[in-house]
Amino acid sequence: MNWDGALAGPFNYAVFGFAGTLASPGLSILLFHRVHAQADTLFPDEPDAQRFDQLMRMVARSFRVMPLTAAAARLEQHTLPPRSLAITFDDGYADNAEVALPILKRHGLSATFFVATGFLDGGRMWNDSIIECIRLCAQTEIDLSEFGLGVRAIGTSTERRSCIDELLRQTKYLDQRAREQAVQRLQATAGVGSLPSVLMMRSAQVQALHRAGMEIGAHTVSHPILTSLDAEAARRELTDGRRQLQEIIDAPVDVVAYPNGKPKRDYDRSHVEMVKRLGFRAAVSTAVGAARAGDDLFQLPRFTPWDRSLLAWSVRLFLNQRASTFDTA
Repeated sequence: MNWDGALAGPFNYAVFGFAGTLASPGLSILLFHRVHAQADTLFPDEPDAQRFDQLMRMVARSFRVMPLTAAAARLEQHTLPPRSLAITFDDGYADNAEVALPILKRHGLSATFFVATGFLDGGRMWNDSIIECIRLCAQTEIDLSEFGLGVRAIGTSTERRSCIDELLRQTKYLDQRAREQAVQRLQATAGVGSLPSVLMMRSAQVQALHRAGMEIGAHTVSHPILTSLDAEAARRELTDGRRQLQEIIDAPVDVVAYPNGKPKRDYDRSHVEMVKRLGFRAAVSTAVGAARAGDDLFQLPRFTPWDRSLLAWSVRLFLNQRASTFDTA
């Protein structure tokens, strides 16, 4: 079943309503990063405008959507209504404001945007630098021996995506300086000159999200793996990112997303306690599952809607609602 076909009749609403009703004890938190204006051939599972619009239409019909801070408060008070759901975005991509925001407004939905401030106004995340190096490479194969990957064919979108995935795995847990050096070497190897500088939001777009009634959340400055930093450096990342966002929107920032977000590996109990001491009201991870009354508000799980089939998406959302999150810090 494709997305257009699923929207043609009452079946779609019934599936979402069924999943939402059975899953009513928990809070589902959707996790997005990008919403492309047009489908990206390298990342076909990431939503484009058409798919996102269809998904948001069904979410609006079938769930009670609220900002994350409000949902966390209701969760703590044991007053969360059935079929509760929050929508979140990580990192601060420009298409969040340019593509996702108009669609959210069209369907009367709120969302929470976690923004890494170090990439605003012309910056670029390390992973996007790697992606764009391979995307823009004019060669049909590339010698990645210095990365331990040998000579790789990149003549097709599938081959380029495979190459990107392996490079990201190689560099994800390097420190910031080593990441930057790896990107420079890759850019030279790929024969790519300048890389895009318009992928991330401008400060004015963050302000526009806030004025539109969206919630802005902290996501550090440089998106580091917190467990790779000493305590003082981690605290600075959290406090400086939050302060910069509060200056941009002239309003409090009460929620935070741990970069990368895997409990115990990317952040640990010390960071959970740090976030509490800093006065945040809730924090989200990338652990799977749905949040329930009594769960740790500073390690809320999230659900990433990758599925291309609406039926598969709704079934997996239902399964996610029934999942327990055991692997917390």
